[in-house]
Amino acid sequence: MRTIDLRGQKLSPADMLAAVPRATQARAEALETAARIVEDVRAGGEDALRAQAEKFDAVTGHAVRVPKSHLDDAVASLTSEIRSALEETIRRVRQASTAQVPDDRVTEIGPGARITQRWQPVQRVGVYIPGGKAVYPSSVIMNVVPAQVAGVEQIALASPPQRDQDGRIHPVILAAAGLLGITEVYAMGGAGAIGAFAWGVPGLDLDPVDVVSGPGNNYVASAKRAVAGVVGTDSEAGATEILIVADAAADARLIAADLISQAEHDEQASAVLVTDSADLAERVATEVEQLAAATRHSERVAVSLAGPQSAIVLVDDRAMATAFSNAYAPEHLELHLADAEAAASAFTSAGAVFVGDQTPVSLGDYMAGSNHILPTGGQARYAPGLGAYTFLRPQQVISYDHAALAVVREGVVALANAEVLPAHGEAIEARFQGAAQPATTL
Repeated sequence: MRTIDLRGQKLSPADMLAAVPRATQARAEALETAARIVEDVRAGGEDALRAQAEKFDAVTGHAVRVPKSHLDDAVASLTSEIRSALEETIRRVRQASTAQVPDDRVTEIGPGARITQRWQPVQRVGVYIPGGKAVYPSSVIMNVVPAQVAGVEQIALASPPQRDQDGRIHPVILAAAGLLGITEVYAMGGAGAIGAFAWGVPGLDLDPVDVVSGPGNNYVASAKRAVAGVVGTDSEAGATEILIVADAAADARLIAADLISQAEHDEQASAVLVTDSADLAERVATEVEQLAAATRHSERVAVSLAGPQSAIVLVDDRAMATAFSNAYAPEHLELHLADAEAAASAFTSAGAVFVGDQTPVSLGDYMAGSNHILPTGGQARYAPGLGAYTFLRPQQVISYDHAALAVVREGVVALANAEVLPAHGEAIEARFQGAAQPATTL
């Protein structure tokens, strides 16, 4: 891992953003490619999806729309250990997601004047589950459970066909879908799947969705950008990121283990340590070298850690570490600090914050109860991770009776005239002319 030394520098917010390690070229290239793939699916439908499956997944002749028997077979094949873990994860995520659904709120503006704030679920959602370098049944749960909690009626799921499964989706992914009662499943992957959800595929009886959600690589994240405005999307959960802020007392081996745990996702994964301790930085670098060489996906990890998106960042003090973290806005933020609980409130920009060295990102990836589908690429400065709220639309329901309208009659007409929109005022006045007025009440 390279070292970025920011000590002794006075950095403006713009300078801090410029110092953040990012693989910007990879993201730019991904956007161009993803947009082309999405357009191919819009124009070519099932034929385009099959051509993409052959090119990217080395699969031909597979059932793009997955028969229910495949789901049933997958559920039946689960070991008791995996089934138990999936069911417990479902329980925990459902419990945490339920807290994300607001109750309706009624505000009495005045006598006979009421505004109701309500949250309506979208009708149809398409969730994407990656299936390239790893298998993610946990992501099935993280997508589907919040949508179910929100009250979404139709949930379709897509994941890439697997060459070593005769063109089927990986059975553990299918099993997780089956446990959650999902029956509309498509063996299609990458940016093409996002395009299929956005535009629909008549030949597969795949109707367009209202919202697309789910993690993936930079191509999947870029495909969401390409379909934005056609459908709603969650934040762009691209190649994973971990940023660890640590002080001199932190355990170098735990930090190294956590950096590697995210680097094994993908060669484009970002792993960053920020510390004001040069001694800790050296110890972490040594531990990373040793642990990375011994892990199963050592080659993938090595590429990730050597990339421009990964680094050890040296800062002057806690304030500078906090400013850097908030500028970076990582997907996952770990605080390996002696006062982590007290310090956490200052770290305002992160997809999820893991407080203390006994709360690793791996816990959040699976069974913490939190959602692991989180914004990447700095989007945590303004966008949330996935939750039940992703699938809800806040609406205002306005109800005034005649007396309440009379209270604001003159003010509305005055504002309409000031904006040179006289018909707006005339629509108000029409209710006070002619026939007797209704005696309505709320």
